[in-house]
Amino acid sequence: MEHPEHRAEGAGPFTTRLTWHRPEGGTVVWESRPARKRGALSVRDPGGAVAVSPTADAGALDRLRRLNSLASGAFFLGGMLFALGAAVAQFGSGDPVESASIYFAGGLFFTLGGYTSLLQVLNAPRHSPAAGGALATTGWRWWGYEPMRLDWLSTFVLFAGTLVFGVNLLDSFLQGLTVQQTNRLIWTPDVIGCVLFLVSGHLAFAEICHRSRPCVRSRSLGWWVVAVNQFGSVLFMVSALAAFTRPSTQSLVNTDIANWGTLCGALCFALGGVLQAFERP
Repeated sequence: MEHPEHRAEGAGPFTTRLTWHRPEGGTVVWESRPARKRGALSVRDPGGAVAVSPTADAGALDRLRRLNSLASGAFFLGGMLFALGAAVAQFGSGDPVESASIYFAGGLFFTLGGYTSLLQVLNAPRHSPAAGGALATTGWRWWGYEPMRLDWLSTFVLFAGTLVFGVNLLDSFLQGLTVQQTNRLIWTPDVIGCVLFLVSGHLAFAEICHRSRPCVRSRSLGWWVVAVNQFGSVLFMVSALAAFTRPSTQSLVNTDIANWGTLCGALCFALGGVLQAFERP
């Protein structure tokens, strides 16, 4: 029997939370992030008690756990390698190839984490009103185009950001570049990647807050994951702006800020990966 939806909430055209009444009393709440991360709905019984109820099948829950472990591990390793690369650039021998190699290895893990996050969205259990509100398991997909889903849009933009960072990291190995070439081939992709990370984080906040403006939900693990990663994205942007090479002096705007911003931002993503490991069924 189909359960009528009592209220739909979200940011702009996106629906991120549905609340409907059950014939036997009480309400059921579907929220985008808990459903795809934990495979669960919130159920309020007629007495007012609230419980998080796993409604996906065992196979779907196992899939969610494996994808979450892969994504969280990739972001943790990527963050730690980026932090190491920044530390080598700041305190090491000063060999740019050495730090570029470490950054590139970290970038591979960031790209893996971004793509796995997209796979989490594509292969998460879906809300099915026709099945009494249960979460229905879909077939495995390696790719999909769903721009009207806020979670898909957020993770797709994140994945695109990791690919743009890859261009920046590859170009970092080029030698003998002029100042203009350095800013065009290395600095510009860096800034674009940072912008995409910031946009992805804003969309992730909209998914959790069910509105366009960020909110504070200190009791939500998912909120902390998004907040820590977004702070890391802000630090990456500060680092990128400080890494602009001034044509007049042929030096960076501020080398220390560039390195420390990258190091601290990377540690934020590593911490976000650790927190994400616990956001599972």
